[in-house]
Amino acid sequence: MSARNFRELGNFLRARRESLLPQDVGLPLGERRRTPGLRREEVAQLAKVGTAWYTWLEQGREVKASAGVLLTLADALRMTETECAHLFALSGRMMPQRLPVNEPPLEAALQRMLDDLSFQPAYITNKRWDIVGWNNAACAVFGDYSRLEGDDRNLLSMLFANQAHRELLVDWAEIAPAALAIFRAETAHCVNEAHFATLIDRLNVKSETFRQLWARQEVLSQLTNIKRIHHPIADAMSFEYHSFLLSDGSARRLTVYSPQEVSRDKLQALLPVQRLNNIMRLEKEHK
Repeated sequence: MSARNFRELGNFLRARRESLLPQDVGLPLGERRRTPGLRREEVAQLAKVGTAWYTWLEQGREVKASAGVLLTLADALRMTETECAHLFALSGRMMPQRLPVNEPPLEAALQRMLDDLSFQPAYITNKRWDIVGWNNAACAVFGDYSRLEGDDRNLLSMLFANQAHRELLVDWAEIAPAALAIFRAETAHCVNEAHFATLIDRLNVKSETFRQLWARQEVLSQLTNIKRIHHPIADAMSFEYHSFLLSDGSARRLTVYSPQEVSRDKLQALLPVQRLNNIMRLEKEHK
């Protein structure tokens, strides 16, 4: 990269920072500000990088950032896909795929199968653990997946970089290391694929816990277990879950949650609320 590239990169980051208000990124407004936009230390906090390092980057110094750090900065500064691509171009890097190359759309037959599981939350994931299909019951219990995009709709990202999802899981401290060990075992043959490396880089930046657990090099096979939920509306819920590898050679998995005891009644009560939310979302999208 030339000195001009570094200057342009710094200018672009500063412009994006100054265009945002604290409330745009979930920060309190606080006292009156002398300069527009976010402070540098606030961006560094959101991206989980050092304030001095980020300052050098904005000042156009010859600081190199990994693809994972660039994606985290793009997220922190609420960049669009076009802005994110520009950020990578200025950094002299190829923007990685947010999703696997040539990810096929979910077949209508598979979606119908998911929808027919009326009282069993279920979703389908690809080999990278991106959620590529789900049913209404899954949204009622785990949150509306349609509101998530890119890496945010990935099981590992939800587990380690989504605070609301973390709080939903009663046994998160046991689930997180086990899930990561299963992911490592299942995807060992994918370590050189760019979109896998990008996911790991991003989570290494976003989560100290992920970074520590990933360094352990632990592996596990798939488990059948009980998942206990602390739902914001229904309170305590529990599900027995099973995961099945689809037989079409796509490496996709179907995961089905069967409600236990009173959880079935609670799920039945949640479903009309979720359907209403879906209707309101669709009406808003078509306005």
